[in-house]
Amino acid sequence: MCGIIGIVSREPVALRLVEALKRLEYRGYDSAGIATLDGGTLDRRRAEGKLRNLEARLADDPMAGTIGIGHTRWATHGVPNETNAHPHFADGVAVVHNGIIENFAELKRDLQAEGAHFASQTDTEVVAHLLARYRNGGAGRREAMEKLLKSITGAYALAVMFEDDPSTVMAARSGPPLAIGYGEGEMFLGSDAIALSPFTDEVSYLEDGDWAVIGREGAQIFDADNRPVERPRRRSVGKQHYVDKGNHRHFMQKEIYEQPEVIGHTLGAFVDMTTGRTRIPAGAELDFTDVRRMAISACGTGFYAGMVGRYYFERYGRIACDLDVASEFRYRESPLSDVDLSLFVSQSGETADTLASLRYAKAEGLKTAAIVNVQGSTIAREADAALPTLAGPEIGVASTKAFTCQLTALAALSVRAGVQRGVLSAEQESELTQALAEAPRMVNAALHVEHEIEALAREMATYRHALFLGRGFSFPLAMEGALKLKEISYIHAEGYAAGELKHGPIALIDETMPVIVVAPYDRVFEKTVSNMQEVAARGGRIILFTDERGADAGKGVNAHTILLPEMPEILTPIVYSVPLQLLAYHTAVQMGTDVDQPRNLAKSVTVE
Repeated sequence: MCGIIGIVSREPVALRLVEALKRLEYRGYDSAGIATLDGGTLDRRRAEGKLRNLEARLADDPMAGTIGIGHTRWATHGVPNETNAHPHFADGVAVVHNGIIENFAELKRDLQAEGAHFASQTDTEVVAHLLARYRNGGAGRREAMEKLLKSITGAYALAVMFEDDPSTVMAARSGPPLAIGYGEGEMFLGSDAIALSPFTDEVSYLEDGDWAVIGREGAQIFDADNRPVERPRRRSVGKQHYVDKGNHRHFMQKEIYEQPEVIGHTLGAFVDMTTGRTRIPAGAELDFTDVRRMAISACGTGFYAGMVGRYYFERYGRIACDLDVASEFRYRESPLSDVDLSLFVSQSGETADTLASLRYAKAEGLKTAAIVNVQGSTIAREADAALPTLAGPEIGVASTKAFTCQLTALAALSVRAGVQRGVLSAEQESELTQALAEAPRMVNAALHVEHEIEALAREMATYRHALFLGRGFSFPLAMEGALKLKEISYIHAEGYAAGELKHGPIALIDETMPVIVVAPYDRVFEKTVSNMQEVAARGGRIILFTDERGADAGKGVNAHTILLPEMPEILTPIVYSVPLQLLAYHTAVQMGTDVDQPRNLAKSVTVE
């Protein structure tokens, strides 16, 4: 999770920029940099690695300037080095950026054709060159910002300085969060209120689509239609708490909204966005060329991620996969002689049953790999190959962003497996990675159904039971959606393969049983419609998550339909997770349960 900081002051800002970035170190990063504006000249210092390297650079070569921006970077486009570190400059423009600019390759080709010279491999540098082009074409600073936001697509947070403006920083948000901090005669910008807490405890949060002009005495905020808007100021508790909920009611809600950003960072570990090629993350040695069979094992939400992973690996990698709940894996005493790789999924990297299963696999002589969110964890240390999910700290007990990052890693990894095994061509790999690059934007679009789901949750809170149905990729999501609902709302819920409905669960259907159907329009959609008709014929209440084609094809069934964007199939497990999380969250809020710390549950289960 990259970090952004900006300060507009009358005092030197360089050291304070670094101080603020230190408070964002928990988000993870591989390089850092700051830029200031002094006497009409942009200046910057950047360094690969930890912030101490940037501090050493500043000690040797201090910076003046009373306005500045800073950044900690997780590499997505381009390797982690000083050249690719932010801020990026272009002809009097300085930019820092979180997220992914999806159409950067097309924009970069156009800019290069006009003579622009790019110094880095990043997508971010496109933003600086676009702004410079608009300014050189006669646009004012605000007009250039408006043009920029119409030109780029993706999920992003931006902070911008112009060399000819010594008094303002501009900012924009489409997905990743940004907070504005209010001081006395100075103003601040940060990707998290924690970064601002040394300087102010009064903040406002940009909403999705907002952009802002921040001066020393205040901020002007505009919405996506360029209309001036006011965003409420509130007191931040960042000075008392290391991780802050921001403008969200619960950590779970905040973490749901962090998903466009953290999915982008996880993608960066598994996909070279510059070339469109998948890769094994740095430091992990893993080759699927001769893998004939895999064994996947995990617990809870990680198990459902592994179930999606089985679909991915069998579809794109053409590798047969066994799947086990970790608490059963080693007791089943399955013969493992034909298993070439065992893969374990864990958010914490300390899950007792998963760790025990990993040790069992190693004792049986298997090559082991682990997808983990905590790189220093026991499972990460003991696996032969540790594969990162870059979700950052997840405070809510019910996993949200860690789950979608696991799905992202599994999707990219399965494509790499297909390439290594020769079952996916370079063209197919490019198509799939282009699809994966759209994940942050698609997840951000899925978040826009929250208000509709919040209204639906008032009805859900009146039920005591629920069924979730899905086919193909959507079957594991049905099980995960049911788990989320029962974890935090305490409503009994079960997930089934839709084709299993008439093999037992249909006996439960009546007007008191809501049936949540996860069904993007795909090759099995028509079969799912048949299952919905069976539910409708028995008076069941159907809630359908689908896209426009699915809604049109299923309009003969009486269902409350939540529309999501159309997308490539590889993305559906990642994107359709989001409304299921929101449904569980808002139902739990309606019921007044402890959303972040539900009864009887722990974040990391370290005992059997």
